[in-house]
Amino acid sequence: MWLAAIQLVSGRQWQDNREEIAAQLAALPAGRPLLALLPENFALFGERQGYLDGAEAIGDGPIQAQLAEWAREHGIWLVAGAMPTTIPGSDHIHTSSLVFDPAGELRGHYHKIHLFDVDVADNHGRYRESETFSPGASPVVLGSPFGPLGLSICYDLRFPELYRQLARAGARVLLVPAAFTAVTGEAHWEPLLRARAIENQCYVVAANQGGTHETGRQTWGHSMVIDPWGRVLACRDSGCGTVLAQMDEQLVAELKRTMPVMEHARLL
Repeated sequence: MWLAAIQLVSGRQWQDNREEIAAQLAALPAGRPLLALLPENFALFGERQGYLDGAEAIGDGPIQAQLAEWAREHGIWLVAGAMPTTIPGSDHIHTSSLVFDPAGELRGHYHKIHLFDVDVADNHGRYRESETFSPGASPVVLGSPFGPLGLSICYDLRFPELYRQLARAGARVLLVPAAFTAVTGEAHWEPLLRARAIENQCYVVAANQGGTHETGRQTWGHSMVIDPWGRVLACRDSGCGTVLAQMDEQLVAELKRTMPVMEHARLL
């Protein structure tokens, strides 16, 4: 079993981003069970109107059709890190993670729960996702050959209670697509990811945006795969590319047997 995190420097236009994603997927090793995670805003990285215009209904639209085709073509589990999806009857949208199996079937989706409404000391300064997006309401764990997958998106990473819920629901692999800023990423990205892996005894696959975008925003990159002991198995600093690591299917069970922290937890 192999886990891959695809790092991009996405722009405003789906057509341009699609070409880069296709190239990264084509370079993946063939003939092995593989899960590939795309970052947040893989399809569209821009401003509010661009997200509103590009949003698709869950299960429909050209972006999702392409994702399904890629999953079938490469015979992989493909997790569309986060893309804008419509909310019937609302002027807001969700940012959603979608999971496709090797047959190209949409196996499930997750709407980002925690919205990034913060001020950051970078050239963008003010982030208010709630002006465009509505939060999701429910954690999501989906079955897969890699073990149950716990879904999350970017700012969710700062809320350990979400990941504990995912782990208690059986997650063995935690997925973290992101567009972490350069400022917050340099300070907190890796420590938070390793903590989520260690405290929940899960693999973590984290795919981040990694460079300077058309909008002028700067993202941190450092996409990585981390094992349940907190070891970084693979990492890419910046720019477009893919990190790949093999999954030890017995490690999670072994750690849970020898260090049963979930059983010892007293504050639930």
